[in-house]
Order: sequence, then C-alpha cells, then structure tokens
Amino acid sequence: MSAFVDSAPPLLNASRFRAAHEVDWTRLERLLTRIEKRSVRVLSDDDLLALPLLYRSTLSSLSIARETSLDRALIAYLEQLCARAYFQLYGVSDSAWRDLGHFFTRGWPGAVASLWRETLVMAFLTIAGTVAAYMLVRADPSWYGGIVPQGLASGRDPGASAEALRATLYHSREDGLGVFASFLFGHNAQIAIFAFALGFAFVVPTALLIFYNGLMLGAMIAVFAGKGLGLNFLAWLAIHGTTELFAVIIAGAAGMRIGTAIAFPGRQARMEAVVAAGRTAAVATAGVVLMLAVAAILEGVGRQVVTSDGTRAVIGAAMLAAWLVYYYGIGRRHAQRSPD
Repeated sequence: MSAFVDSAPPLLNASRFRAAHEVDWTRLERLLTRIEKRSVRVLSDDDLLALPLLYRSTLSSLSIARETSLDRALIAYLEQLCARAYFQLYGVSDSAWRDLGHFFTRGWPGAVASLWRETLVMAFLTIAGTVAAYMLVRADPSWYGGIVPQGLASGRDPGASAEALRATLYHSREDGLGVFASFLFGHNAQIAIFAFALGFAFVVPTALLIFYNGLMLGAMIAVFAGKGLGLNFLAWLAIHGTTELFAVIIAGAAGMRIGTAIAFPGRQARMEAVVAAGRTAAVATAGVVLMLAVAAILEGVGRQVVTSDGTRAVIGAAMLAAWLVYYYGIGRRHAQRSPD
C-alpha cells in the first residue's frame, strides 16, 4: 500500500506540470513546424516576438523536468523541442540553397549595379588605354615591346607574318593558340585580383593597372590590324574576352569603391565607410571569380570548337548583353546604395 502511495505523487505532479505549460509548448511546436516547412517570413510580428520567449519558457520547463525526474518521454519531447528552437533562433537562419539563391538573384547583381559609377570609370580607363596603345603601335611598332610582356606576346609581334598570326586564330595547338589563350586568361585573372586588392592604396594603383591592361589590349589589336586581321582578332577575343574583360573592370570598380571610401568617407566615420564599401566590394569580387570561371569555360571549349568569326562575335556579344541585363536589369532593383 505504501509503495503505491509513494509512486502516485510524481505521476500527479507530471500531469499538473504538463497541464500548466503545455499551451506554450504546443504553440512553440506549431511555430517551429511552420518555419521548417516554409520560412521564418511566414510568421507574424507577434509570433516573431513570442518565439524567443516561448523558447526560454520551454527551456525552463526542461530544466525543471530534469531536476524533478519527471517521466522520460516528457523530458525527451522537451529536449527535442528546445533543440529545434535553438537551431532556428541561433543556428543557420535559412537553408544553404536559399542563401545561394539570394546571392545570385539579389546580392551579386545588386552589388555590381551599385558600383555603376566606378565601373564607368574603369571602362573609360580601359578604352582610353586601348586607343592610346593602338595609335602608338600603329605609328611606331617599336612601342609594342615596351607595352606587351614577352611571355604574353609569344611571337605575336609586329615582326610576325600575316600567315603566322592567322594560324594563331584558327588552329588550336599545344604550343600555339591554347598556350597563348591560357596565358592571356591567367594574366587577366591576376589583373583582376590586384585591381581589387590595390584599391586600398587610394585607388591610384588600381587605375594605373586597369589603364595598363587597356594598353596591352590596344597594342595586340594594332599588331593584328597591321596585317589585316584586326576584326578576326576581335572576334577571336570576343568569345571569352567580353566576360573576362568585364570581370577585370568590375574588380577595378570594387577596388575603387574601397579606395574612395578611405579617401573620402563623407559624413560617415572613415572605418564605417570602409566597412560598408568592403561589404559591397567583396560580394562583387566574389561574382568576378565566377565570371572568370565562365570565361575559362568559354575560352577552353567554345573558342576551340567555334572557328567562325561571325559566330564568335555573336557569342561574345550575347554574353556581354546577358551580363548587362543581369547586372543593370535584375541587379538595379537590389542595388546597395552607398550613403552620401
């Protein structure tokens, strides 16, 4: 008889305990289920405010249940509920796929769109360098050696014959076009990295680097144009160059955003301005890495498979148009505005 009396109170206490707190547990479980099935965005403001309070209340219930040795099924239920709530409150707030989707649909294009002023400056420097070198080399071919490194030229210089230059555009050989294109891609990738990194030095090194990249492009165009192959070279370059050069320009724009934030922070504290600029520049530069990967695919596959000048030009123009729509069509709606 005494054994029966001793075992009854814990069961009664467990029932009373559950009855006193089960409303909160049920509401918390319902909110967590809605978040897990859809998103935290489906919750109302009242539910969002209640979520951390319900979590703390349930956590307190779990502590009491453990200390008073209530039934194990209840303790297990509360442990599971607290773990789910902790993950939603303090863990990853969204799924990896949703975060990735946000980067591609909002973060990346929005960051690049917000750099439109800096991008125009870098594009102008590239075009100015290209025109300047083209005119210099056409007027005096000896300028070519002072602009284009020997490793990048690799025999493609004013002394090369038209036949030799033409062969580099339409024949993929291990010691010919493939090596040259790979070297050109690696060179532009390095330019992009340094253009971003040197932005911290008050923009000047970035601007000079972008201008010099334009100089090399103009000198190469001048060599092929001198042999009547200027348009052929541009078509060969376009299939991957529109993506590649655009990536370099954006990297320069990202570096410029940081450099100008250091030099001219405006009404913000200098460190706050640099941090804000760094966030935008970092997202844009992450996109630059992806652009260079796309350019590598185009260079490694499309350029060797496609040998028609017209098709090469169309592919290059289509890629440029796609990037422009992506950045300044989609991205403009999510552009990260910098404070004045």
